[in-house]
Amino acid sequence: MSIKISGAPCCWGVDDPKNPYLPPWERVLNEASQAGYKGIELGPYGYIPMDIDRVQSELAKNDLTIIAGTIFDDLVSESNLENLLQQVDDICSLITKLPPSPKEEGQKFPTPYLVIIDWGHDERDYNAGHPDRAPRLSAQDWNRMMSHIQALSEQASKFGVRTVIHPHAGGYIEFEDEIKQLLEDIPYEIAGLCLDTGHLYYSKMDPVQWLKDNKDRLDYIHFKDIDLDVYDQVMGEPIRFFEACAKGVMCPIGQGIIDYNSIYSLLKEINYHGYITIEQERDPRNADTSLRDVKQSVDYLMSVGY
Repeated sequence: MSIKISGAPCCWGVDDPKNPYLPPWERVLNEASQAGYKGIELGPYGYIPMDIDRVQSELAKNDLTIIAGTIFDDLVSESNLENLLQQVDDICSLITKLPPSPKEEGQKFPTPYLVIIDWGHDERDYNAGHPDRAPRLSAQDWNRMMSHIQALSEQASKFGVRTVIHPHAGGYIEFEDEIKQLLEDIPYEIAGLCLDTGHLYYSKMDPVQWLKDNKDRLDYIHFKDIDLDVYDQVMGEPIRFFEACAKGVMCPIGQGIIDYNSIYSLLKEINYHGYITIEQERDPRNADTSLRDVKQSVDYLMSVGY
């Protein structure tokens, strides 16, 4: 099992590029390097600039490579498709010109990946983690989203970039029924799966079981951990997903409810090779503790064998 641990700007509270409290991207890269990472995700579209020379210079300074770019946007609306395709072009143009990360032996597809996540629907955001009450898309809207995912994946493939679909709390691909339908509707040759241990648990699924059951579709993994006391509290509140994160529902890995010893054993069993990215969403106004928390997560994973 050859696994590389990488990072993501969301550990510094970077999820909405318009948030006025975001730390400078140069600081995020510098602290990611201090935490021991060799790779990091680009973060949401519009955070790290689409300036090849500036980005390459900062990556080189911090001995980092880009593991993935992300589309974190409304995948459902027909009116948003042109914007999404433009994001694919911009992101893939940048990440394919940067020095690549080493491909691990046995890794299915080389990095950088394009991670695509549906986001931006209030009626789902306030029902994140609640499969029993969250509204579902009509068949027509679901099929339109699937056709958009296919179009984005095909556009990324023109750049030689592998698309991975990330089920995410608060979006329209979140719960068990939706992920299973996604896997029926999107062939593996079109796009793979990026499963996130924290989002699976948040949305009432067992991360170990889901990683095991979907090993043949799994190209990339996100790791996070959940503070059970905070989770139980926010599940009883009318709250958006990132408001729950601001309250500390995500904690450093090894300090929450998710069993990373069992996940380690499973990854050996299913022969997973490649990259795993640590995430811990938070309010960016709390980014002063990001380096400490990220380092705790890295140190914990190393201590149990990763």
